Amino acid sequence: MIQVSAFRWVPAFAQGYVRDLRVRWALEEAGLAYQTVLIDAAVQNSAGYRRWQPFGQVPAYRDGEVEIFESGAIVLHVAARSVALMPQDAAGRARVMTWVLAALNSIEPATRNLIDIEDSGDAWPKAPRARAEALVNERLASLSAWLGANDYLEKQFSAGDLMMTTVLRELGDSPILAKFPTLAAYFRRCEARPAFVRALAAQMRDFQDNAPA
Repeated sequence: MIQVSAFRWVPAFAQGYVRDLRVRWALEEAGLAYQTVLIDAAVQNSAGYRRWQPFGQVPAYRDGEVEIFESGAIVLHVAARSVALMPQDAAGRARVMTWVLAALNSIEPATRNLIDIEDSGDAWPKAPRARAEALVNERLASLSAWLGANDYLEKQFSAGDLMMTTVLRELGDSPILAKFPTLAAYFRRCEARPAFVRALAAQMRDFQDNAPA
């Protein structure tokens, strides 16, 4: 049985955003059964868990043959086992891998930086805040231009769309995404997939079942 590590509970603001969601979604799209290994702070810092996930984060993954960590690596591993997430031809596989890395390297660092600045309130001067927002706008404009009138980044939904959606999702209620109607529609389209709905419900159920008394 595939095992995926996840936090037993997190505060409300983080629920639905912890990165094991990416792996749960990939497994749901692939139709692969899995079980979660729920961890708390004590397990997170234990030597045993650090042998599975060196940085004490989630998710970590194992399936009896493969034991890996980092959500992007896990999603790509799952995608390689499923035509629902990755084409079988070499060119198609390469394109999907490119989009997964683009989500993690070209989009997420920019959006994450802006989110951190906004969360800090008035701690950041106006100039760095403006530069961070300009970079996000630039990256999202490029992404929107590539997507155009297409439903997905390539010919069909793939692990690239899965990863990109989870990155865009971290913008939350920020008005930035609304500036790009094409991306906003793409985001809603991907989030409406039944596999995403199941994955999100499973993560939230774990949090609800283990909420502090």
